[in-house]
Amino acid sequence: MRWSKLFIPTLKETPAEAEVKSHQLALKAGLIRPLASGVYSILPLGWKVLKRIEGIIREEMERIGAQEFFLPALSTRELWTETGRWKDYGEDMFRLKDRKDRDLCLAPTHEEVITDLARKEIRSYRNLPQIWYQIQMKFRDEPRPRSALLRAREFIMKDSYSLDRDEEGLDRSYTLHVEAYKRIFTRCGLEFFTVGAFSGLMGGSASEEFMVLSPAGEDEVVLCDKCSYRANLDVAVGVPSPIGFEDQPLQEVHTPEMKRVEEVAGFLKVEPKQLMKSLLYIQDKTPIFILLRGDHELKEAKLTAHIGGNLRPATPEEVLKRIGAEIGFIGPVGVEGIHIVADLALKGEKGLITGANRKDYHVRGVNLERDLYVDEFQDLRQVVEGDTCLECEGRIKIEKAIEVGHTFKLGKKFSKVMKATYADEKGKERLIVMGSYGIGLERIMFATIEQKADGDGIVWPLSIAPYDLLILPLNVNHSETVEIGENLYQELSSHYKILYDDRDVRAGEKFKDGDLIGIPLRITIGERNLKDGNVEIRVRSTKEVFTVKPEEVREKLKRIVNSE
Repeated sequence: MRWSKLFIPTLKETPAEAEVKSHQLALKAGLIRPLASGVYSILPLGWKVLKRIEGIIREEMERIGAQEFFLPALSTRELWTETGRWKDYGEDMFRLKDRKDRDLCLAPTHEEVITDLARKEIRSYRNLPQIWYQIQMKFRDEPRPRSALLRAREFIMKDSYSLDRDEEGLDRSYTLHVEAYKRIFTRCGLEFFTVGAFSGLMGGSASEEFMVLSPAGEDEVVLCDKCSYRANLDVAVGVPSPIGFEDQPLQEVHTPEMKRVEEVAGFLKVEPKQLMKSLLYIQDKTPIFILLRGDHELKEAKLTAHIGGNLRPATPEEVLKRIGAEIGFIGPVGVEGIHIVADLALKGEKGLITGANRKDYHVRGVNLERDLYVDEFQDLRQVVEGDTCLECEGRIKIEKAIEVGHTFKLGKKFSKVMKATYADEKGKERLIVMGSYGIGLERIMFATIEQKADGDGIVWPLSIAPYDLLILPLNVNHSETVEIGENLYQELSSHYKILYDDRDVRAGEKFKDGDLIGIPLRITIGERNLKDGNVEIRVRSTKEVFTVKPEEVREKLKRIVNSE
């Protein structure tokens, strides 16, 4: 393709609205342009990158026997009501009505549609296993779209679904997907790792995320500095520093207008970890007391995983009605008829301070075994930097990352509520066992920019670059330069995807634009080198430069590509 014919609207200045590197470079290199908040037009260079990513995904999905579908983006309310997710998705779901006033949505994911298809078409164990996949646009009404295509309101996703007879079959399908994902991300040139993750609205028995470390990421991952422990912050565990306070008798103390942990700790001249937070949650209509150390924060994803859904913090009015005290002064001592769940870090602890269940008072000297009955101890807290790793004696650190893929063992969650069954060898009706697996194509593109870019611009891996090779004649008015450039363009076009910079602009502008858009290989044809009968090959990622004769270019490029 000739640059003069291609739409590449590069920018010299960094757009003010772009905060992260990938957003800045995607705009400057002419990959995308904004239409509205969280909605972007993908321009020719960006689309070429996505099509190459798409090609890698298709190859690897078909390698594991997956069959490609194209499912409707428009979905009916009835399907989502069956699973309860019409309500659970809340405001994140785009909803609309047709001319007959029927409720519809733009699908954020396709488990319901796949399960509906399976229950209508799969009859026998002979029809299983199946792996179905699609590459399609998804829609989520993000409350705070940011970082361009990293957190957008519409995005391209590869989602696949495994349908199996039993859990053993699901394990095989899940493993096939995990190995396929590793090959996909490796072929795309990403440095990635997997972490245990929270299943959220997807449900199921297990899930893993494929992560790329980046300060632009919205996910936080927990890493051990000694061993291979990795986990999403939603599910990460660690060993906190011990408390170790002495046992004391219960004593009520006056704490006027002191509601927050920091206020009470300062007033009583103690460390925040000596306090015990008391939080009242409501599940449906049932109250639940949640207890944590004063220096710890509740991770609601863990609470939901342990207790179940439909959880919310109690309102101030509900707290006052059920406990008889205001928020900030409530505590579990003396409370009856309410289920109490305490974080594991509190087990066996004593000498603690918590609310006394009356305004302006706290009680100190609380011994969990002596002074109250805890119904269950669970890991509820969010790990913090400096915790000790559970698997070794290493220290926990927390870093930001971009999630590029997610795998879920759904099990029978969807097939049970939607009655997706098959007949086994004995004719007995059994539930289909399912898995769900997603990859964000734009996230791969942006994660690559974040991970590979340098001070001059994007650095594409050869596998997903919009073009493999940039041929750059410095002076398009110099006959020998043009002749050699045209000859190389024709000779190499059957082996490489080539962008030929035929613009009549200054050499400096060509170099800057070439580095900005990140084409992996560049052939520079200039009068200075031509005096010695040479052209220059430059590798964008390493900045290595090779001076060769025009007739040696093809062989040299082959050696460079094979060495990568």
